[in-house]
Amino acid sequence: MNMSFFEIIKLGQRYMKLWPNKAVLINYFAEYRAVQVSRFVCRYFPTIAIIIFIVQLYFGSFSILPQALMYVIFILSMPVQALVMLGVKADKFLPPALASWYKEGVARVNESGGDIKLSLQKPRYFDLANLLNLTYSKVV
Repeated sequence: MNMSFFEIIKLGQRYMKLWPNKAVLINYFAEYRAVQVSRFVCRYFPTIAIIIFIVQLYFGSFSILPQALMYVIFILSMPVQALVMLGVKADKFLPPALASWYKEGVARVNESGGDIKLSLQKPRYFDLANLLNLTYSKVV
């Protein structure tokens, strides 16, 4: 699907927030590690960028201001890169094996009394995160 840059970032944010924070998932999904790293980068790197900028100006002089600004821009770009990567991943279709597992999971939840209306045609990673979030929110 063609999306703008900002739509991809917003999709990455929603995907990151939607993915359940359960350590058990690391054994089954490689995306869990990517989401955890993205959460870390988005939470701590803006603060790290400010600290690095202040330290460079404190120990250096104003002559290294361009270098300090480049470090800050680079470090602040990392959360954006993480969100773009998550947004692109969230929009990809699931591989056939994972798609069949996803469809079985939706069927099981619907059989046990739930009424999930998720995509069964061509599920995406965002749909998988939604299913896992619904499943783990009912378990807890």
